[in-house]
Amino acid sequence: MSCRSRNLTCAPSSACPSRPAGFDNGEDRRIVPDAAERGAVRGDGSSCPVPELLAPAGGRSQLEAAVRFGADAVFLAADRFGMRARASNFPLDQLPDAVAYAHAAGVKVHATLNILMHDRDIRALPAYVEALAAAGVDAFIVSDLGALSVIQRHAPRAELHVSTQASVMNAEAARMWHQLGAARVVCARELSLDDIAELRARAPRDLKIEAFVHGAMCMAYSGRCLLSAGMTGRSGNKGACAQSCRWGYALVEEKRPGEYFPVESDEYGTYVMNAEDLCMVEHLDALRAAGVDALKIEGRNKQAFYVATVVGAYRRALDGGSARHAAEELRRVSHRPYGTGFYFGRPRQSAHADGYVRRYLHAATVERCRPSSSCGDSRGFEVIVRCQNRFVPTDELEALTPGREPFALQPRDLQLLMPVDGRAPFVERRVGLDEALAQGAWEHVAVANRASEHYRFIAPAPLQPGDFLRVPASS
Repeated sequence: MSCRSRNLTCAPSSACPSRPAGFDNGEDRRIVPDAAERGAVRGDGSSCPVPELLAPAGGRSQLEAAVRFGADAVFLAADRFGMRARASNFPLDQLPDAVAYAHAAGVKVHATLNILMHDRDIRALPAYVEALAAAGVDAFIVSDLGALSVIQRHAPRAELHVSTQASVMNAEAARMWHQLGAARVVCARELSLDDIAELRARAPRDLKIEAFVHGAMCMAYSGRCLLSAGMTGRSGNKGACAQSCRWGYALVEEKRPGEYFPVESDEYGTYVMNAEDLCMVEHLDALRAAGVDALKIEGRNKQAFYVATVVGAYRRALDGGSARHAAEELRRVSHRPYGTGFYFGRPRQSAHADGYVRRYLHAATVERCRPSSSCGDSRGFEVIVRCQNRFVPTDELEALTPGREPFALQPRDLQLLMPVDGRAPFVERRVGLDEALAQGAWEHVAVANRASEHYRFIAPAPLQPGDFLRVPASS
């Protein structure tokens, strides 16, 4: 019986059964759990679905990680009009395949069109919207009324979601957006849980409420900042923020030119506008109780390893896993110091340098796995990986695979795939794995330190293509 077919009610420890680990008799094929099969629970005690988990997809690898590790929906951009111009994004001709991949796993696709738009942008929008609709996107995320109007005319079947850039902070604003055709509003990040609960109580019942739960926060109201545009010519409101707020600054007194007075500093510099990262994984019941229908993870500029780690942690917590374990897992991915934003009132002021915390590094990505008996070893599984960062056989790696807690392993019998004809390394020639296997031979090595090259080792448990391995940064 699927979780969603049950009639569960909320309690702090209420849980859906854990999903399968995703293995099929040790073979490479994985079982893709449909998002519609997930559990049902609500923080207000009523029976209704678990909040939708919405993940960032800045490119194809991030999309695949989000889908595999448990997102119910993804948000992405094609090559224009999104708020993350630095992300890989999706060329229009590749978008239909990306949408089909997500839909095959029961995952919805939301397209971002949430920059502030000039008339030249609006003129280019109709054909662009029609192309996105033809690709099969399920919803458009907008902040501009002109964009909303164009989408209603050129993609009438798609849902309209109002971006956090629109600063929806009260029920009257939510009601007006609903009257204009919006199916969902993304709350301004400056709202508390009490504010959201009041908005939910007064807004139309069929209007969905979405809120950010994890990721980078902006120092400006709902991200509408002019600092980057003024200092670099790159507009944050056009998706090209240079994150000038995170640079190092000092004070200069006008009668003392050349003398710099730091507000506070350490060996990393001085940061006077440096926001903490948001992390609400230990407060999911409170978000449900406030009436939040969808939980959004920020990070379209992040890599697939980050997406897999964060989505996997929130998925397990939503499905009844330990919130404490999920919080510890989130401390293993690169992040700034965590906080809860405005959800529990005005956030504290941080006067110290909030640099990145990196306890673990992405060591490798799994490309193949099979029982090791096929290579003459009956003690485990032969795993072929693409190297990302240095690791050695004595390292205790941690494996991230969908549907289960990360687990430790040591990469026994480490080997590197080398060309046999004396030619340049495969990575320099951009040779794929199948061709490399046909042209190369395995050589025992003491360390994996060639980025993007293929290594193999014996693992004690099966892994799946697309799984990630991480190594302690101290290694």
